Order: sequence, then C-alpha cells, then structure tokens
Amino acid sequence: MLNENAIADFKANLRGRLIEPGDKDYDEASKVYNGMIHKKPRLIACCADVADVIRSVNFARENDVLLAIRGGGHNAGGLGICDDGLVVDLSPIKYTRVDPTARTVTVGGGCTWGDVDHATHVFGMATPSGIISTTGVGGLTLGGGIGHLTRKCGLSIDNLLSADVVLADGKFVKANAEENSDLFWALRGGGGNFGVVTAFTFKLHPIDTVYAGPMLYELSESAEVLKWYRDVIPTAPDDLNGFFAFMTVPPGPPFPEPLHMKKMCGVVWAYVGPQTKGEEIFEPIRRFKRPALDLVGPLPQPSLQSMFDTLYPPGLQWYWKADFVKEISDEAIAQHIRFGETLPSMHSTMHLYPINGAASRVGKNDTAWNYRDAKWAQVMVGVDPDSANNEKTISWTKSYYDALHPFSAGGAYVNFLMGDEGEERVEKTYGGNYERLVAIKSKYDPDNFFRVNQNIKPSKL
Repeated sequence: MLNENAIADFKANLRGRLIEPGDKDYDEASKVYNGMIHKKPRLIACCADVADVIRSVNFARENDVLLAIRGGGHNAGGLGICDDGLVVDLSPIKYTRVDPTARTVTVGGGCTWGDVDHATHVFGMATPSGIISTTGVGGLTLGGGIGHLTRKCGLSIDNLLSADVVLADGKFVKANAEENSDLFWALRGGGGNFGVVTAFTFKLHPIDTVYAGPMLYELSESAEVLKWYRDVIPTAPDDLNGFFAFMTVPPGPPFPEPLHMKKMCGVVWAYVGPQTKGEEIFEPIRRFKRPALDLVGPLPQPSLQSMFDTLYPPGLQWYWKADFVKEISDEAIAQHIRFGETLPSMHSTMHLYPINGAASRVGKNDTAWNYRDAKWAQVMVGVDPDSANNEKTISWTKSYYDALHPFSAGGAYVNFLMGDEGEERVEKTYGGNYERLVAIKSKYDPDNFFRVNQNIKPSKL
C-alpha cells in the first residue's frame, strides 16, 4: 500500500494536478480513446512540465509503483493507463514551436497531430503523421508513424530529429544522431520501452494543399479494385499515397443519401505533388473504373488529416488485429472479400496502408522499425459504440485475422498490436532488430521500469 504521507508530499511538489479515486474528475481522467479499456489507476499525475515528469518517475520508482505513460490516449490496447499504478499524463505539456528557416517543428509530449498541423500549416509545411488528427504525437511516433505522407516523406520516425527523454532513473537526456544515438535508434520504432519522451523535434516538408479524398466502389467490384490497387501502389510515384479500405458509408454528409449505410470498398488517396498535375495523375485512376463516389480534389493538408475525426470520436469499443504484408495474392483477396462483405458494424473496417516509397528506402537496421521490405501494414478493426456488440466485433476481427495471417510477412506494426498478443509477437515484430533493442533496454532500463507497453524485456529478466 502506498504511504499517504508520500502521496501528500508528491502532490505538494507537482506543478500540475494529482488526481485520485474519489476526485470529481477521476472517472473522466481515467478514460482512454478505446472504450473497451477500463482500468483504475491509483494516481494520475497531470504533468505541467518536465520537472513534474521527473518527479513522477522518481516517485513511482522509489515507491515500487507501476507506471503508465499517456500522451493522446489513442493506443488500441489501452497502454496509456494501468490498474493500481501511476499514470504520467502528458496532455498538459502541449506546445509547438516552428522554425520556418530550418524547417523543423518541436512539440510537447502532450500534443496531438491536430496541434502540429495547426502550427505548421500556416507556414505551408507538414510532417508525416497518421490519419486522425486527435491521435497523440508520442504514441504514433514511437511506434513508427504510418499515414497519408508515408510514401512521399517516410514514417514519422524517419523525420524525427531529436527527442527529450526522462529515463527510468529520473535523469533527463536528449537523444539524437549525436547525443545518446543508441537510445535515438531505439526510440524510432521501439515504443514506450525506454523512457518518457517530453518533446519531439521533426523535419518539415513543403506540403500545404493536397489533392486527396476517398473514391468508393460497389462491394461487388471489390476483387477487381483490390487486384488493380495491389499493382498500382508498388509502381506509383512517391507523391501518390492511397490506402485501401472496406467500409460502411456513414449516414450523413458529405456522403449522398443513396449510399448511406451501404457496405463498399474504396481507396483514400493523397497526392502531394504539384497541384497543377492533380487531374493528370488521377486521369488513369478514374479511367480504370468509374467510382460510385469520387470526393478526390484539392484540400488543405489538415482537412485530410482530420477527415475521419468525427466518425471515430473517443469512447468507441475498439478491437484490432494486424500484420505486415509483402504481397496480396488472389487467395488473400478472396478472404478479404469474404470478410469485407460481413462488416459487423458501421465503424468496423479493414485498411491496407502502403509502406513502400520513401519509407522503404530507409535501411531496415537504421531504425528499430524492421519491416522496411513490406509493402503494406494491414489492420482489421472491429468497432462499435455499444459494448453489447463486443463479442460480435471481436469474433469478426479475430476470424478475419486468422484467415489472412498465413499470407502475411510475420510481424505487425507495433501501434496496431492489442495488449494481449504476447512476447513472441513483439519479438517477431522487431525481427532482426530485437536483440539490439534488448541490449539498449538493458542499458537504459535494466529493471524494466517502463513495462506498460509492447514490452521488450531487458536481458537480466
């Protein structure tokens, strides 16, 4: 049991707020993005600054308290929270600083990608992020960072220049190519295993307006569309990104009423080259097959990034399964269609995210992220607002995954792993980089203090 005097002393020395069970905002503060996750931490430290983070880490270590790190709270497995422990909540550490001359942005560990887009777009620049703007910068980046700009600019970690980190012993360090370069290597894909990252500095790219949006096709055309798509992406110019999806059309604008609640397939495109060439680039795409809905056109980059925010608000019930994929065979397509035709809810989906282009030209040992030779990150997602439907959505997701896993490359994007997949799955995800990660974990966190994550155990454990 925690000593009440120790808690009182900890609370008195925090600049931010310490939330405990019984406080009026405890229930709200203990929620995460995935409504399927319900955990009850003993303490939630809303850290106002780096000093608060250091004090929180020291308190947890000295009192043998389990510690979880929460940035945006989007992690599918709920790894930003824990039962009976201390949550280091970084959300108050929310600042952005753009250097337009150096083309960099430095952001606090509590920022979301919407915060970053807001800061960088006025300068006509962007850095790779995901596909939902409410996603936390920290979680997405430390796992790799796949999104609309992957084929043009690489993963988020390929654009990370430096990180400020609080280590397990409470020390504050910088990690970049010159300082603590081994830690910098591990942070780029190794998840939250190595410390609390309180700030990130990213390279920016001159991306302002994009030619982007969804093209939807009839479900009966799925096989034809997916076979065409698998051939287009490997040979497409880096400026063009598009992820394939099965989806149920939401019942509201901008979707026309005849398509509401209809199961369809489609590609969400993002072209970041010269906008004068947008129509030219999409001419053969539109010529391939007339889509049932074509919403592709010029968009501000933040509008693309936030396009699905309202469809996926916090609190939905989420269950994910995922794999890396090197090729999409006809046999795999047959299984995709089988499950795409039986989406169990409006929010449930399957996405194939391209990870070739610029991302594939980084060496597989240059960062912790190992699957540079894969073409896609595949994820099946069972989602519903009502927990009464969890059994149905989870069953569909697991069955879909089981049917497609034999066609996979073996590992999976670490940000798409749930919390129950085990040590062997984590090891496969890092492949040939796993032993180096173990060595770095053993150096910076020999006691596995940071273990509420997709855990890489130090060698002595």
